[in-house]
Amino acid sequence: MPKAKVYNMAGEVTGEMELSEAVFGVTPSEASMHTVVKAHLAARRQGTQSTLTRAEVRGGGIKPWRQKGTGRARHGSTRSPQWTHGGVALGPKPRSYRVSVNKKIRRLAMLSALSAKAAAGEILVIDGLDMPAIKTKDFAAFLQKLGVTKALVVTGEPKETVIKSARNIPGVKTTVAGVLNVYDILGHTAFIADKAVVAGIEEVYGA
Repeated sequence: MPKAKVYNMAGEVTGEMELSEAVFGVTPSEASMHTVVKAHLAARRQGTQSTLTRAEVRGGGIKPWRQKGTGRARHGSTRSPQWTHGGVALGPKPRSYRVSVNKKIRRLAMLSALSAKAAAGEILVIDGLDMPAIKTKDFAAFLQKLGVTKALVVTGEPKETVIKSARNIPGVKTTVAGVLNVYDILGHTAFIADKAVVAGIEEVYGA
């Protein structure tokens, strides 16, 4: 059964916590994690790029010269794509880049990411993760005692003191358990979570 060390807010080891085999002990599926991360990054794209076609560019309503007799190529509009100030042929238009991923794959990817972190010993459980006041220096010292630099800090609910204490520390991101995602888990070296959060994750994904 996988285990994780339990720390207090002083950065001291206070014990060990047994992790659920069904959540933190599965064989990681790289394919599912890759699929979910790709979908996550695709969903972050705005898709607002847009170009004007020849029908949307202003002007060009009159034929530039007569069809025959000039010795020049025939043209019907000065807003054709080959003209300066003409429209764009086959240019991008606003679109959604979202990719649909079924629940089974999303669930497997989350379990794989958590299990990979557990196997690497990168899950750090904190007994009572909180800050009495907004102090970046104190939170940075806390992380230094844990021996981590790039960390994902997960709380059960938004805690202003923790969020504001950590937001200016490079490589550190705070989030709540309800919006936890595979991309953030894999993108940080350490997974720091409150003891209650770990129990909640096991309850949600262990069923």
